[in-house]
Amino acid sequence: MVKARPDDFSQSVIRWQKHAGRHDLPWQKRMDPYRVWLSEIMLQQTQVATVIPYYRRFLARFPDVASLAAAPAEDVMALWSGLGYYARARNLRRAAQTIVAHHGGRFPRRIEDIEALPGIGRSTAAAIAVFAFGARAAILDGNVKRVLARVFCIDGFPGDKAVEARLWALAESLLPGRDLVAYTQGLMDLGATLCAPSKPRCGVCPLAARCVARRENRVAELPTPRAKRSVPQRAVTVLVLLNSGDVLLERRPPRGIWGGLLSLPELPEGKLPRRYAGAQPLPVVRHAFTHFRLDIAPLAAKVSRRDTAPEGVWLSLKKLDEAPLPAPIRKILKSLT
Repeated sequence: MVKARPDDFSQSVIRWQKHAGRHDLPWQKRMDPYRVWLSEIMLQQTQVATVIPYYRRFLARFPDVASLAAAPAEDVMALWSGLGYYARARNLRRAAQTIVAHHGGRFPRRIEDIEALPGIGRSTAAAIAVFAFGARAAILDGNVKRVLARVFCIDGFPGDKAVEARLWALAESLLPGRDLVAYTQGLMDLGATLCAPSKPRCGVCPLAARCVARRENRVAELPTPRAKRSVPQRAVTVLVLLNSGDVLLERRPPRGIWGGLLSLPELPEGKLPRRYAGAQPLPVVRHAFTHFRLDIAPLAAKVSRRDTAPEGVWLSLKKLDEAPLPAPIRKILKSLT
């Protein structure tokens, strides 16, 4: 690892951000803590272009902490539907309720209080504190890890505790004395727009002259990837039970995959009840989760409502956009309309 030169590094980032960084993102127009928090949670493992329409719809429905805290869980999940990583939505609502109950409805200013909220880790808490309250704190999201690993040639998978500890120490040592907002945003922007995982734009990067990975032709190697492991393959058969333009759905348990969302009934071990013997197969949909891949095999049948579980929810196929559905289930149902 090359020794850091804090002022030189941070000022290069700040200068670049002020003239070439991103300044027109919707959450940058009014940097109040609620909007910053919402954007930071949505941006976790999700690209900006995907987040923007969700952010706008969510903010229009829940414009502040109080409205989010008071919202039914079903309404929150419906607006999150399709964005993935649904624990984020559940934690947002829980955190809003915590803010109302324990902070008088005002977003906490101290980093330790922010980090104590559900769904907020060290880096996210620091980003919120910097952007909303002008705090002096280091962030270390995936983009920043990549920038630091390349510029200072840090080997090892960034998810390993020892490597992450080195990166945190480096991130804190590089903090400038002023312009923390521009610096923090600049690091995020560099990782998102120039120092990309593949095909990085090193030729226009403000850190290119001091980037050790570029000098040693190691940009493609860093950060060190996680050791490859086999991805389990799973399969499930679901029923698409139709009646007069409506489909039968079931609410998932509040925890686990697709927690709290509506989904199609699953067949235990793929065994089809006799009353659905005439069900027709639909194309299999493959969906990738973080730790496994899932093949979803739908079987469609027209039924009488008397023949279905009373705890199910009947939904019109014309109202799919309003329902809290997982993306692959929405895809299956959209194919019927």
